[in-house]
Amino acid sequence: MTDISAQQTLTTGRTHWRVVDIVVAALIAVAGGVIFWAWSQGSNLVSVPLNAVYPPLTGLYAGGWMIPAALGMLIIRKPGAALFCETVAATGELIMGSQYGASVLFSGFVQGLGAELVFAAFLYKRFNLPVSLLAGAGAGLFCALNDSFLPWGWNIAYETGDKLAYIIFCAISGAVIAGGLSWLATRGLAKTGVLASFASRKAASEPVFS
Repeated sequence: MTDISAQQTLTTGRTHWRVVDIVVAALIAVAGGVIFWAWSQGSNLVSVPLNAVYPPLTGLYAGGWMIPAALGMLIIRKPGAALFCETVAATGELIMGSQYGASVLFSGFVQGLGAELVFAAFLYKRFNLPVSLLAGAGAGLFCALNDSFLPWGWNIAYETGDKLAYIIFCAISGAVIAGGLSWLATRGLAKTGVLASFASRKAASEPVFS
């Protein structure tokens, strides 16, 4: 009976959101909103030369818009963290004045969902580098599908081959910028001790590939 109760407590602890989880997730989301806004401002500087070379290459810039999803989950490690942080960050960008208008809300939702589904596939128990890269790629994939096939997608007029290239570039960008950099950031934060209240407190010493 005691063993069953202990197991139930452990399981609940892995999924139940505490006040500290909510507060830190909100802070990540707010910071993410600022990143979103700044990243959007820089997109014009990057997109012009990339468009001149090959328009789908703009997908390589997309990863910055997915950082809150990966970073939020890697730190909080609770179901819904990626979706929450990404969606709230998108809301923050809209409030600050996004050049993309209200469409950022849906973009944030689908990008967060793309990352969330990857972590869910591993039952929220794996947070190593490969899973982080996959989560970033998942966010990038959903971002690209949103941009390429939904009515408000900005590159919906692309030819099929160009859409495929854009999807690949977005997934790569999401994997490297959102997944890879967030994984490194989490390990760095863990070394400082600021993650002592989270399961990610041992991130700096966790195996890279297992």
